[in-house]
Amino acid sequence: MKISVYSLLLISGLLLAGCQSRQPDSASCQVGSAMQQTQLWFGLSRPDGQSISTQQWQHFVDQVITPVFPQGLSIVEAKGQWLGNNGERVSENSRGLLLIYPASKEKSQAIDLIRTRYRQLFAQESVMRIDQPVCAAF
Repeated sequence: MKISVYSLLLISGLLLAGCQSRQPDSASCQVGSAMQQTQLWFGLSRPDGQSISTQQWQHFVDQVITPVFPQGLSIVEAKGQWLGNNGERVSENSRGLLLIYPASKEKSQAIDLIRTRYRQLFAQESVMRIDQPVCAAF
């Protein structure tokens, strides 16, 4: 199923409505525990027009992301658009990665390394990162 980035962001916002404060702690969560939610958005087109294949994406997930988040993650197929550094609008297939984890400096740094590695491997201008505190129950 493909959904727009806007729809995913709207859904994420609605899911956060269960938290009572902007920086929840476990005592303020009606359900679950205070956690950190990070969304990463990866473009699947290279500057030369070639696409990043499903196999290349899965290899990246298996070798780079999963070792840092072995407890689990969610991946969403999406279609996005953005304004490139050259001023041209780019429309491309993309993947959204949703991570929910206990907040820590080490995890945050590991996420930035994931972003850096993807940009290096696939010649990307950027990987968008969105962070939000959430209440989560498993």
